[in-house]
Amino acid sequence: MTNEEIRSLLEKQRAYFRSGVTVPVKFRIGQLKKLYAVVKRYENEICDALTSDLGKSHYEGFMCEVGLVLHEISYMLGHVKRFSKRKKVRTPLAQFASCSFKQPVPYGNTLIMSPWNYPFLLTMGPLVDAIAAGNTAIVKPSAYSGATGRIVEKLIAEAFSPEYVAVVTGGRAENTALLEQKFDFVFFTGSGAVGKEVLRHTAEHLTPAVLELGGKSPCIVDASADIRLAAKRIVFGKYLNCGQTCVAPDYILCERSVKDAFVAEVIKQVKAQYGENPLANKDYGKIINRKHFDRLLGLIDPKKVVVGGNADPETCRIAPTVMDNVTEADAVMGEEIFGPIMPILTFDRFDTVVDELKGKDKPLALYLFSSDRKHIDRVMTELSYGGGCINDVVIHLATSEMGFGGVGESGMGSYHGKDGFDAFTHYKSVVDKKTWLDLPMRYQPYKSKLYEKLLHLFLK
Repeated sequence: MTNEEIRSLLEKQRAYFRSGVTVPVKFRIGQLKKLYAVVKRYENEICDALTSDLGKSHYEGFMCEVGLVLHEISYMLGHVKRFSKRKKVRTPLAQFASCSFKQPVPYGNTLIMSPWNYPFLLTMGPLVDAIAAGNTAIVKPSAYSGATGRIVEKLIAEAFSPEYVAVVTGGRAENTALLEQKFDFVFFTGSGAVGKEVLRHTAEHLTPAVLELGGKSPCIVDASADIRLAAKRIVFGKYLNCGQTCVAPDYILCERSVKDAFVAEVIKQVKAQYGENPLANKDYGKIINRKHFDRLLGLIDPKKVVVGGNADPETCRIAPTVMDNVTEADAVMGEEIFGPIMPILTFDRFDTVVDELKGKDKPLALYLFSSDRKHIDRVMTELSYGGGCINDVVIHLATSEMGFGGVGESGMGSYHGKDGFDAFTHYKSVVDKKTWLDLPMRYQPYKSKLYEKLLHLFLK
């Protein structure tokens, strides 16, 4: 799509939003029902596309993408009426007689830019929230996940008119053209490097943005942890989607006294969950493209591999790989892995781990396996990270009851459920002043002391 075509599309969406048609809650509910129906209709095609792009089985495609989108739509259908109501708040005595309230209103014309690793979920999830909040949207899927991008384009075209919701496909040229336009709100999911470019462009127009980024999310295993269960759950979360998950445990910090036992259990779990030959497992995914495949191979140190390490260039598959005795100096610790490589580092003192993590970039997720309440409390209260789990991994994002998002280097803003509605909503603060009484105390000349006394009384 050319720059001129993008500008024309956005102008049509501006006119559509200004008409007021998207604001009534009844309209929003109708559009959410349309979206639910079309997702259900194309469920198998969506899963086929996810298999084509990332090697995901239909089971994983539904569990991690389609099912979560359907749940988010259902959640919004059940809550959007309440979310959209004005919220009355207390009015100070000095503003008598009046009432005060916060009125939720849509931002207007929004842009949603999604990544390739969960190309359906991370496209449609924010779109559900944008629709529920009463906005129009231009959706830009990643060019890397082309099959999913095409089915997204197909179902959105079937459900909505382009002046309401439209898809723009393409690569960097289209991304740049979109970011040069003035939207009312931008929602971006992707890498930190691209996130900085998005923020530079939105700053030019003073456009609010949510950035869902990533980073090296640590997973701590202390001596009090259930080692067998920890290994089982970590292996699931680390190698889900072939490790291409923004909240996957990036690396393991294991207490030295239980490290050998943990490594042994991890090796057992890799074989139990993926088989003796994971590259022959039809339910095990693949790396998105050869560029990322080659990058990941460059992070593997064969001398430190205790399981896995083998790969198939023809299918872009890398076996679940575990590296032991890793240090901060290893290449695998120099960047976000975003692949099926699990580095294991050791520590002797929990206090040292906490202190060192305080000095690192704030991760999107942090996980702790422990039964030590003091350790759990320290991680929850002293460390800054987007979200996480105690004695599990990844699952904190699979709910509409909690917001999901990063902090600092891992992003800004959050979504899912009410947080998603809020992300795409501006809350106007309004005082509705009555006309039957007009106290003269605020007007010049200032002679009365009553107003000052009332203020002091109110502040007590």
